[in-house]
Amino acid sequence: MTTEVRVPTLGESVTEATVATWFKKPGDSVAVDEMLCELETDKVTVEVPSPVAGVLADIVAKEGDTVGVDALLANVAPAGEAGSEAVEARPSAKSEAAPASSGGEEVKVMVPTLGESVSEATVATWFKKVGDSVAADEMLCELETDKVSVEVPAPAAGTLTAILAEEGATVQAGGQLAVLGGASGAAAPAAEAPTQYDTPPAGDANGSKDIEDAPAAKKAMAEAGISRDQVQGSGKDGRVMKHDVSAALSAAKSAPAAAAPAAAPRAPVAAEDAAREERVKMTRLRQTIARRLKDAQNTAAMLTTYNEVDMTEVMALRSQYKDLFEKKHGARLGFMSFFTKACCHALKEVPEVNAEIDGTDVVYKNFVHMGIAAGTPQGLVVPVLRDVDQKSFAEIELEIAEKGKRARDGKLSMAEMQGGTFTISNGGVYGSLMSSPILNPPQSGILGMHKIQDRPMAINGKVEIRPMMYLALSYDHRIVDGKGAVTFLVRVKEALEDPRRLLMDL
Repeated sequence: MTTEVRVPTLGESVTEATVATWFKKPGDSVAVDEMLCELETDKVTVEVPSPVAGVLADIVAKEGDTVGVDALLANVAPAGEAGSEAVEARPSAKSEAAPASSGGEEVKVMVPTLGESVSEATVATWFKKVGDSVAADEMLCELETDKVSVEVPAPAAGTLTAILAEEGATVQAGGQLAVLGGASGAAAPAAEAPTQYDTPPAGDANGSKDIEDAPAAKKAMAEAGISRDQVQGSGKDGRVMKHDVSAALSAAKSAPAAAAPAAAPRAPVAAEDAAREERVKMTRLRQTIARRLKDAQNTAAMLTTYNEVDMTEVMALRSQYKDLFEKKHGARLGFMSFFTKACCHALKEVPEVNAEIDGTDVVYKNFVHMGIAAGTPQGLVVPVLRDVDQKSFAEIELEIAEKGKRARDGKLSMAEMQGGTFTISNGGVYGSLMSSPILNPPQSGILGMHKIQDRPMAINGKVEIRPMMYLALSYDHRIVDGKGAVTFLVRVKEALEDPRRLLMDL
């Protein structure tokens, strides 16, 4: 039988608190009086000990939840009964667990391997709710990591009896997401009824906007004289906790006095304008993109050089052979294969653009793993085409099409986006006439393609209208000199303006 862990008396005139930190997760063994979690009020921080020894069966009040005095926080089961009690207890503040069938075994749904160097993910979407029957390998939920979305299938057929990580929760690799019970005879989910745990944060009828920060955090911000926008919330839905305020103050003190602030305080907004704003937490992918792009600017001595290319010959060649190409190879003949081949040709002559810096060493790559930047609804991703210098036009076009589709569907694996040595970014598909692409560390070069535009050009003393494209090469000036950058662009230009040079390796 489980033992309930409830909110202790918080002090005179204090009726509620915010769950700040859980020191244990479901399935962990706990000793008597071992600290389970920490609560924050507007006056004090309260640690909640375990009343008995056993196993933490489930967590009812998640980090960031507001709870009243004597509210249920969690359940602790005896060590030998933790497996069954965990399912019988209410698993979260927002979902009711259906008791497992007596005729079926319980199966844990765990966080899968997320990829190299990825240790945590955010639960993006649950496709099933408690009480739903699921088939083996049917998708239960989707996790979002720094770079990719990972779908979690059901390890067996059964009934979803408990969801242990709600949408928006951060989970660790190998952590538990849910519990499946036997498919036959499973009880229906408990009737939905309003409880104090389902109440959205104050001032938010829908529980999605105007997040109520922890009382202790608001008090700490007021005492320190800092605004809400200067603190990065780590609680549920971006809620600011007391330790977030401490972290923000520590970061401000440790920053060099002469350095510019990392982010300027948000300008005051009139009340009538604030009512029409919408605050949305950045996805993990967007946070990673922002961090990596800024790191690239801060680390590399980045410089951009430009040139332009007459696309007449490439367009004529493509027009002449595109139908035959598609009929034979099953792929459309686009411009990307020409640019990929031209870059491989140029990288042979200017190998430093295909190299990287490792400490005080320069690592030259005797191969080309080409990153092709692709825009997706979730953000920019860069799938990598490996050993592209050894592939034909058809192989390149087929792989670009296949990886591009899976990128838009969020199906790319981590391995498919790692190990690139050079990158091509095509802003022309969005109408960009000229831009300066940002390096994709640790690479030393990235080529920016742009819109093809008819412009008057002087050809053999006569003015002709030609389809022209601006090219931009951003490079790390620590390893690539100006001469090498210009030479690279000239070789790309020559190969595209006379594609026969690619066949003859000239």
